[in-house]
Amino acid sequence: MSGQDARDDRIAHFKLLGPLGSGGMGVVFRALDEKLEREVAVKVISEGRGFDATFRGRFLREGKAAAAVQHPTVATVYEIGEDRERLYIAMELIKGRTLRALVGSLPAQRALEIGADLAEGLGAAHAAGVVHRQTPPR
Repeated sequence: MSGQDARDDRIAHFKLLGPLGSGGMGVVFRALDEKLEREVAVKVISEGRGFDATFRGRFLREGKAAAAVQHPTVATVYEIGEDRERLYIAMELIKGRTLRALVGSLPAQRALEIGADLAEGLGAAHAAGVVHRQTPPR
């Protein structure tokens, strides 16, 4: 979405609407799936990392591992793909406030409920053989 190229605001059949966050593997965008006419989240591999075979392998393994987890507290992976040498993972867009925005303003009981939900999702991931190296409060 740099504005340098009209294609910068799209990847495959997804129109990138704006960034949601970033991390070591890539940037996550709110996007419109133009085939299914719904909003999704699309994680795009970090700029310049797409040519590193080791990094590409890690990114694809992350997508496949996430797709193996089926749980109400874990975003569903819809698709893994590549467009113009950029890898991406398209997944369910979860709307609402971030955990970071909630921290500090939650009653203790609600904080415990959210913690229990988080633990259930991590348990489902572990049962699917996925060990998440970080669980960011986003």
